[in-house]
Formats: sequence, C-alpha cells, structure tokens
Amino acid sequence: MSREESLLSPTIETEEEVSLRPKSLDEFVGQAQVKERLQISLDASKAEDRALDHVLFSGPPGLGKTTLAGIIASEKSVSLRVTSGPALERPGDLAAILSNLQPHDVFFIDEIHRLPRAVEEVLYPAMEDFQLDVVLGKGPTAQSIRIDLPRFTLVGATTRKGKVTAPLRDRFGIEEKLDYYSPDDLAKIIRRSAEIMEIEIDQEAAALVSTRSRSTPRIANRLLARLRDYAVARADGKITTAVAVEALKVYEVDDLGLDKVDRSILDAIVNKFGGGPVGLSTLAIAVGEEPETVEDAYEPFLLQSGLIKRTPRGRMATPNAYEHLGLDRPTDTQGTLL
Repeated sequence: MSREESLLSPTIETEEEVSLRPKSLDEFVGQAQVKERLQISLDASKAEDRALDHVLFSGPPGLGKTTLAGIIASEKSVSLRVTSGPALERPGDLAAILSNLQPHDVFFIDEIHRLPRAVEEVLYPAMEDFQLDVVLGKGPTAQSIRIDLPRFTLVGATTRKGKVTAPLRDRFGIEEKLDYYSPDDLAKIIRRSAEIMEIEIDQEAAALVSTRSRSTPRIANRLLARLRDYAVARADGKITTAVAVEALKVYEVDDLGLDKVDRSILDAIVNKFGGGPVGLSTLAIAVGEEPETVEDAYEPFLLQSGLIKRTPRGRMATPNAYEHLGLDRPTDTQGTLL
C-alpha cells in the first residue's frame, strides 16, 4: 500500500481537510503554550506596525504547522504565499516569489529542511537584511546587484529540525515545536469539524475516534470524514458509538489507531526479521514503502506507542508489539523472555 492510499497517512491533505482549518488562534485547539507565545508576538508586532519575526515550526506531520502559518497571515491581515523546499529548485524560483511580496506578507515554506543549498544561500540576506542578491550575466562580465525587499515574515515548517542547517535556523526569531495532541483536545477538534461537515456525532463516538487518531488532528479529521461516509451509506446519518466501532472495523483501524501499513511494519519486524534489529531500507522494501515514508509517516507514532525501538543496529520490536499482535514473546535458549 502506498502512502497516498493509506487512510492514516498524515502527509497528504484533501481539499475538505484544508476547509476545516481554523482561521484564528481562538479557534485553534491545543498547543496552548505555543498559542500563548505566538499571540504575544502577534500582538506586539501589530501594536508596533511591523512584520512578525521569522517563525520556524517543527514537529511530526499533521499537527498544525501549515494551519498556524495561515493564522499568522490572517491575524496580520496580509497575504500568505505557500511553497515547499523541494519545489524551490533554483535561486530564481525563490527570487521570483520574494520580489512579489508586499510589506508584512507571510511566506510559508513547508519541508524547509529540503531546500537546495544554492537556494538557501539566497535566502540568508533576504531573511536578515531584506535584500535580494541577483547575478546578471555569466563569466567575467557577471555583475551582482542588490534589490531591496519589503519586510516580510518567513514561516518555515519541518518534520526534521535537526536537518535544518545551523545558519538557516539561527535566522529565525521564533522557534516552536508542536507536540502530539491529547485525546480531549482531539475530541474537541472532531466535534468542531463535525459541525462544519454538518454531520451529527455524539460525545462518546467523538471520544472513541480521538483515541484512534494517533494523537494527530489531520488523522482525526480524516477518520471523521470516513465515518461520515459510513454513517450516511450504512446508518441513519448520525455517528453513534456503535456506528463508529463498525466503521473503524471496515477501515481496519485498530484500538491503538494502527492501520494496515502500521501492522505490516510490525509484522515484518516480528515475523520476517525475528523481532529485529532490521535496517530502515530493508524494512521499507519488506513493506513496499519508501524509507522516508516509513521514517516520517509511520515510525514516530510506533515509537511513541512503545511498539518499536531504534538501536544502532536497526529497528526492533518491543514486548508491546508482540502483545498487540497477539503473539508470544521469543525466548533465549534458557527460556528467558527476550
């Protein structure tokens, strides 16, 4: 199963999911301390009529980094320009966007850790001095000129903060890490999204879905959309606890929130590789996924759930993984549990 086909993949957004995004910090559920610090910075920048300092959001996919970039633009009443690190292949791509920004605009770069080095170097003076270095011509006759840019706010998002180079990271005035959400916060998000989708869901069903959402709002909304489909097609249009339980069985989401791909990863480690250790590339081939997909989209939650662990030699299944799969833990030659 590819990443795009996985119901619980937190990396691909649908148009409906985008429509569920809150438009203000008051509507944004969770991340209370991040919200408070961000509100302080926004209030100060509006009081002094200046651009907000550059912001770097880090954390696993689906926690609200892109949403917060949109909220910053909305709170500042300015335009939001959106791109991603891999999309900026040449310095000219970046220059074209920067030269069209208006004062205080928000420029959002997703996966900023994947910026090409040549593009990143053009970004340094733009972030620090609000100037753009442009080279005209080639060879001995080439000339470098500087173009003044309006003061803008760069918002970067990354799932791998450690891969953001130190010179780039140091140019962000605000750095915030987003954490996984509690079931209570996810239940609030689910009920809010249900109102927008115009589907009725009872509190018990919302609480159940929140525990199957891998602590991630994007996945909670995705599950809600599928439960809505099931309720409309197979029930009376209302998501009750019973309807939610049956729908989650149909979509193969278990009581920990693991889907078919997650279980195939656990099954591969346990049954194909004797519990591990197994290297990331070998594991990815075994489950038919790209190594980056396994590492970014699936591993974080499996690690957080205590089902696998990383060792210098590779990934290993924990006793919790055997228990979840309904298998006996292996023993050594003396019969001691491993």
